Amino acid sequence: MTFDELLSQYEPKVAAAFREAIEAIKSSIVLKTIVERLERGDITGAVAAVQFEPEAFAALELSLREAFNAGGINMVQSLPLLISPDGTRVLFQFGVRNLEGERLIREQSSTLVTNITDDQREALRMGFEAGLSKGQNPTKTALDVVGRVNRITGRREGGYIGLTSRQVEFIARAKENLLSGDPVAMSKYLDLKTRDKRFDRTVAKAIRDGKPVDAEMTRKIIMRLSDKNLLLRGETIGLEETRTALFSVRDNAIRQQVEAGKITAQEVTKKWKHSGSEHPRMQHVQMATQNAVPLDMPFVAPDGTMLMYPHDPKAPARHRIGCKCRVEYDIDYIAAGLRRYRARAA
Repeated sequence: MTFDELLSQYEPKVAAAFREAIEAIKSSIVLKTIVERLERGDITGAVAAVQFEPEAFAALELSLREAFNAGGINMVQSLPLLISPDGTRVLFQFGVRNLEGERLIREQSSTLVTNITDDQREALRMGFEAGLSKGQNPTKTALDVVGRVNRITGRREGGYIGLTSRQVEFIARAKENLLSGDPVAMSKYLDLKTRDKRFDRTVAKAIRDGKPVDAEMTRKIIMRLSDKNLLLRGETIGLEETRTALFSVRDNAIRQQVEAGKITAQEVTKKWKHSGSEHPRMQHVQMATQNAVPLDMPFVAPDGTMLMYPHDPKAPARHRIGCKCRVEYDIDYIAAGLRRYRARAA
């Protein structure tokens, strides 16, 4: 299986696991409890009533672990057979219970879930506070935040559950623009990539008339905007987290061979490979022109950022989000074979 095939298999699995967790959280919401707490002005209690707990993301963590293990096995299977001059063969293997490997995937998944839950609580708080501050009644505020149940599907649609705090701000701003009656502000909606284009005619007419979009129509528009942003977030998590897991485990798989004494770190070099994307990061393009570096040495971006491999979890977001670069490992099999031969002959 190629690296691209691994991505195509596990990216949608990770995204689906995220969506399933969000759906489970939405289905467990007791609206009455949230409304009662908002009526008392207890925003913290209202946030707590949306049971956005780490345990809800167990399947997401499992899907990342599956991608990690599959990536490690795939990496060692892709390595050519190492044969010493005396004909001795070396079998490269990946240990799924390797301590460093376990630490890497545990740290990645726990960091992801912590970030999701912490930011979600902030997003919920923002939503509840914004609704009440505008004089909305607690029931409408709660529905705007947690979404409304579709009578046909029985599922909650719209709302902020699963969205980041930045997405919540983005959607709230879009709602204000549509209700503003300002043609310039309303026209900004038509530039949104995650809008539902079926509403474009309605918005365009309001712009021509210089009138705000009807409140009920705005509610429908914003509900669809929320749903499409939730879909986008799932896809982004699938892409980013799967790539992080696969690149981390490829590096770990090589290091497992070093730990086992089958090769040495000095016999391994790595080369940054740019994806050739349509809108490239020029820093990553320049990194691809650099010479190969030893296994234990980081790649250094023009801005001074050091990355051990693409999607290095220690690197800042500007070098990770959306990056489709690769890393190519090269093992000096001749040197490794001779070293092993000499060791056996000594």
